[in-house]
Amino acid sequence: MGFSISQSSIENLKNQIDIVDVIGQVVQLKRAGSNHKGICPFHNEKTPSFVVSEQKQYFTCFGCGASGDVIEFVKRYYNMDFSEACEKIADEYGIKLEKNGGYDNRNEYYEINRLAAQFFYDSFTKKANKGYSYMKSRGISSSILKKFGIGYADKEWDSLYRHLKSKGIEEKKMQELGLISNSKGKYYDRFRNRVMFPIINTSGKVIGFGGRAIDDGDEPKYLNSPESGIFQKKNNLYGLNISRQAAGKQGKIILVEGYMDVISLFQSGIENVAASLGTALTENQAKLLNRYVKEVVLSYDSDSAGRKAALRGIEILRNENSKVKVLHVTDGKDPDDYVKKNGKKAFLNLVDGALPYGDYKLQSAMLGYDLSSDEDRLEYLQKAVAIISKMSPLEQEIYTKKISEELGIARSALDRELYRKTKPTEHKVNKRKESEEAEKGAIELSSLERTLIKLAFSEEAYIDKIFFEPELIQSGFCYKILSATRESISEHNFFKIENILPHFSDGELELLREVIDNTLIDSNHEDVFKECVKKNKAQLLAEKEKVLLLKLSMADEESDENSIREITDELMRVQKDKKKFMN
Repeated sequence: MGFSISQSSIENLKNQIDIVDVIGQVVQLKRAGSNHKGICPFHNEKTPSFVVSEQKQYFTCFGCGASGDVIEFVKRYYNMDFSEACEKIADEYGIKLEKNGGYDNRNEYYEINRLAAQFFYDSFTKKANKGYSYMKSRGISSSILKKFGIGYADKEWDSLYRHLKSKGIEEKKMQELGLISNSKGKYYDRFRNRVMFPIINTSGKVIGFGGRAIDDGDEPKYLNSPESGIFQKKNNLYGLNISRQAAGKQGKIILVEGYMDVISLFQSGIENVAASLGTALTENQAKLLNRYVKEVVLSYDSDSAGRKAALRGIEILRNENSKVKVLHVTDGKDPDDYVKKNGKKAFLNLVDGALPYGDYKLQSAMLGYDLSSDEDRLEYLQKAVAIISKMSPLEQEIYTKKISEELGIARSALDRELYRKTKPTEHKVNKRKESEEAEKGAIELSSLERTLIKLAFSEEAYIDKIFFEPELIQSGFCYKILSATRESISEHNFFKIENILPHFSDGELELLREVIDNTLIDSNHEDVFKECVKKNKAQLLAEKEKVLLLKLSMADEESDENSIREITDELMRVQKDKKKFMN
């Protein structure tokens, strides 16, 4: 179902449209000299700092730093991936895209889910039913039920199946989406006698469903759509399609565990809320959140499982440079129950009192210890120092001082223990996802990556060296090759190309063989590697310089002086560094 778009088709798309026209549909722009200005849609501001250049076909915000071409704007604004953004623009302007890969039937699957969602909604609203009675008993208003598209799957065994069949939908596609099941050659609805929560992505497409049992004894309590070509739990968050604008304006989002938590908080007036679809927070979900906010407040259950989920979530969000806080609703209640009983103001007080990630981790580590006991206190301190050792130097300063004062431990002793625990930070590979290949339009390898692959296949020692310079790896395909090679060596203690063949398609293997056979490198491998590092750093700096110059060229006397000064200072630093690598 996946596909990519040819590079020539991407260039043709950008040449046929006007960025001012595209952005002007969602942002009120006014001409300012040779540019257009407006209120930035990506952060909360009163004075326009968002500039669009018709001549350069580029946008930039001197307030939050967002910038890019028309495809980047559509990606950001509608939270789409690269291919989806290109499709949206092409559809609106009647431009044909040349796609590489297989037949793309995502739109057909979106339509099937839309039909199912409409069927559930009609069942919920057009006649008396247990689903509607249940949701009203939970105190949810009709307007909120409508806003979230809540539906009802009736008790019949095959009502949805018959409805979709009458629309000409094939059984195979219904099954792939998890709408029906098959037993002994008979088809029946997967969701029966349940309140239905449609899961909608930020592009407004129904990608799946969550069904809540109504009658006692019906198991499971929540039944979710299985993963499919259009639905992966790890990539989506419930309610974000509705809450993202409120979250962006407030600069933070509250992440809860369940559908009802989202709906109840939203009804109370707390609109910057989303849920993680019943799964532990994932890296992709953290990246998705990071597009809209820089602060995340985790509101999970206060039991052992909830604390573990919060601690895992903290690390994932921190890796995306998010500011993280954690709150546990008092009295063991969930946000749904709490906000109904105590109201919006009381819940917002909990949000204001949420613990910063460092305090929360240290507090969690303290559970189960009697700090009046020297033995317990020593064990806790060892855990605390291990936690602090992973923090930044400034955070280490703050928390060692805090622990010292709270437990009456000499600061010098904590510092010595911290020094013993601290180890050099390992380099992390900036792993490129395969979805990034779609952004390039097809599988492409730069001359630099071709040289690196040839080098790795010529001498195994350079595989790890390349991984410790993650900026060298520019594409998902290059990462895939080097990662498979590294794993093969780890598993077999030696490398044979036959061991990695199952990881690649025929087309990928053909490209890999072409690189190995036709790429020539000098016999002095260390010089080759150093030259690659040097050239790559020079190239990255040159690209950064180009973007900074473009931003400056779009600035005018009305632009924020501090932002312009920061860009200018950064440009001077980049140009100075670039000279070092150009010589």
